[in-house]
Amino acid sequence: MLKLLILNGPNINMLGIREPEIYGKMTYNSLVEYLKTEAARLCVDVEFFQSNHEGALVDVIQNAYGRFDGIVINPAAYTHTSVAILDALKAVGIPAAEIHISDVTKREDFRQISYAGMACKWHFIGEGKLGYVHGMEAIIKHYKEIENA
Repeated sequence: MLKLLILNGPNINMLGIREPEIYGKMTYNSLVEYLKTEAARLCVDVEFFQSNHEGALVDVIQNAYGRFDGIVINPAAYTHTSVAILDALKAVGIPAAEIHISDVTKREDFRQISYAGMACKWHFIGEGKLGYVHGMEAIIKHYKEIENA
């Protein structure tokens, strides 16, 4: 069974409260429960981590080395600022999918650069909670393709 790490950056814990016109009314806890159900359906093991602190996210990415088969990451605001998260993702070399609940391509100019995304093989932007599912599915497909090669 594949083991996936689902990481969420700053303010994702405020889902349902923070700008519901952009992010919807889904809470972080309901997102986690939804993704647990989807992971079970997809037959993957998942572990969740959310932090508002860049260093904590870097530590978790580094500690994923040798323990996880894939990373599904919504770096949130750190997307546009964190070379440290980019470097951590590159260092561990674990296949990663970048997720954004909102469509950052249609938002402020500063949101148009994704440092973390530079280390991600897949990008799911503006798909809400389905983006996470599509990220998990992409990683599963990646390993099936390797298996069948």
